[in-house]
Amino acid sequence: MQPLHLETFTAGADCAVLQIAGEVDVYSAPQLRERVIQLLADGIPHIIADLREVDFLDSTGLGALVGSLRRLREQDGSLKLVTGAGRIPQLFRLTGLVRVFALHQSVLEAITGDRHWEAALTSEGHSSEEWCRKHGLP
Repeated sequence: MQPLHLETFTAGADCAVLQIAGEVDVYSAPQLRERVIQLLADGIPHIIADLREVDFLDSTGLGALVGSLRRLREQDGSLKLVTGAGRIPQLFRLTGLVRVFALHQSVLEAITGDRHWEAALTSEGHSSEEWCRKHGLP
């Protein structure tokens, strides 16, 4: 069993990448939910969840992501998912959640063309590529 690990990288005043590693299941999903709630309380409504290091995602984890998306949208925010390749994007296809979430291969792909992220990175004086490289987010 791989414990859940969450790491946050903020950009500007209202954007963050939430890097998730390990298992997102009935035991750890509340931690994910609480982290998103805390980010929103801190004024960060635009989140990219990087799931590339997630080993296991069950229905409770999916529910936490759906609930987070709903909560963020209520505050005019957004939640994009970086899934890479493998079992995780397949799970989103099988459940039909590809119609609900924007799935991306990389953090850079998720950032590119997003007006909130472009404004956040411009305010910091970074290009998308520089910011991703600086934070080790390929």
